Parts: sequence; C-alpha cells; structure tokens
Amino acid sequence: MTELPLPGMLPAWLNLPEPRGFRPKRRFRTVWISDVHLGTRGCNAELLLDFLCAIECETLYLVGDIVDGWRLSKGWYWPDAHNEVVRRILKMAHRGTRVVLIAGNHDEMLRGYAGMSFGGVEIALDAIHRTADGRRLLITHGDAFDGVVLYARWLAVLGDHAYGLLLRANVVVNAVRKRLQLPYWSLSAHLKKRVKNAVQFVCAFEEAVAHAARDQGVDGVVCGHIHSAEIRQIGDITYYNDGDWVESCTALVEDQVGAMRIVDWAAESRMQHQDRRSRTKTPAQAPATADREEELL
Repeated sequence: MTELPLPGMLPAWLNLPEPRGFRPKRRFRTVWISDVHLGTRGCNAELLLDFLCAIECETLYLVGDIVDGWRLSKGWYWPDAHNEVVRRILKMAHRGTRVVLIAGNHDEMLRGYAGMSFGGVEIALDAIHRTADGRRLLITHGDAFDGVVLYARWLAVLGDHAYGLLLRANVVVNAVRKRLQLPYWSLSAHLKKRVKNAVQFVCAFEEAVAHAARDQGVDGVVCGHIHSAEIRQIGDITYYNDGDWVESCTALVEDQVGAMRIVDWAAESRMQHQDRRSRTKTPAQAPATADREEELL
C-alpha cells in the first residue's frame, strides 16, 4: 500500500499525552462512523471529538462522507473543531489503530486514491470485515444503491438545497439551546422520523443493501449514507447502519467477542448533562423539578 506523507505536517503533536484527569477510555474491537460532513455548518464536530476522545479501538472504519467536498466546492467553511477531528483521527492511527476510510459520494474525490494511505489512513472503495465471532461483513457507504431505490416523494421535493436549509435551521435551534445550557437535540432527525414516506424510503434502502450483501456471500453489511442508525435482520443478512454526525450523532461498535450495538452519543451527552444539573440542585429544588419532568413525559 502506498504511503503518502502529509505536506507540512509535523508529528510532534501526535505524541502529546492525554490531559491529566482524563476520563477512562471505552475499549472496543471495532468502531464504525460515517456521514460526518466536515466542512459544513451542520457537522457536530464537538460531539464527535468528544466521542473519539472517549474511546480506543483496534480498527476504526470511516464509512464515507467524512469530508463534504460538495459543500466545500461551493464555499469554504472549516472551523477549528473540524481540524481537531482530523487531528484526533490521525493521532489514533499513529498510536496503532487501523483506520480505513471508505469513500462516499460527498467525498468521492478520494475514490481515485483507493489502495493508498494518507497519514496512516487507508483509502478504499469498500471492505470486508471479519468480526471476533467469525462473521464476514461488507463495509460500503451505500450511495451506490440510490439507483436501485427510488427516492421517496419528500426527498425529491426537498432536494439537497432544501435539506441543507433544514440542517442550518438545526444549527440555529441548537445554538439557542446551547445559550440556554440545554444539550444537543436534532430538529431534522425529529422531523424525518415522523414523515411516513421517509420511513418507507429507509426500509426500501435497507432491503436493497441487504440483497446486494447476500449476492456477495457475506453474513452482514455495514453502511451509512441515509443518516439513520439501525441494526436489523433481513432474511439471513444482518443490516447495520452506523448513522451520522449531522443529525443523530451515532456510531456502531463491536466488542471483543463480536457483539455489536449502536452508541447514541447525543443521548448519552444529554444524560450526562441531566446528571450534572441534578448534582448542582439543592435538595429542596430537586423534588419540584422531578415533578415537572414527569408531567412532560
């Protein structure tokens, strides 16, 4: 595999120790993330960075649309948090994690470099992963199946531009929530889950991907692309979707015996936020707040 150096990149920062008092790492055999869309305002880089700093793994799969070349070609947007995500991934690769990037449609400019390695990150069009319990999983971004599944009506009407507007609204909503010291919540994901046609599209996509995996003789498939985390058995194929870091902020993880699950980092962050708030309340305040929360449920 061809190793290409990063121009001007000094390796000294890769060896920096973690800060004192750093929380214990969660250890996994394999982690999958996709649809980060670095270079867009919708990217939840801070949450992703928090997740990456909290884990260790033997293999990290970046399952496409990590950098959004489509948006960057229209206008440059690259805040420090996006730089920090790239630095963290390179540091993980430098410290022994195998990092494999499966090029997606938004970072399709990387497909021409398949088979090469940049800063320890392997570039591929797809991959086969063998789990600890011996199952073979096809790893693919999933955009190839857009030609197999007809888009649901709501996606055809909204299109990429309107969807971008929805994601920008999501940014505004969460900026307000942050000022109010409230945790992250996805407006766009909330709306998608309540649109019947979107649900039908997701189900059709999942079945098309599972059919392709069956044709390749594997036991399961891991993909991204549709921003909808899921683990589902479809016939003899296990379908996994690791979600995204624009709306849901989820990852797929495998433990040392091959068991796999979805980690909802946004939900975990909300729970941590609630725990911190509850610890700062006085005993007299706590019961009244609990009553109000019960009413909301």
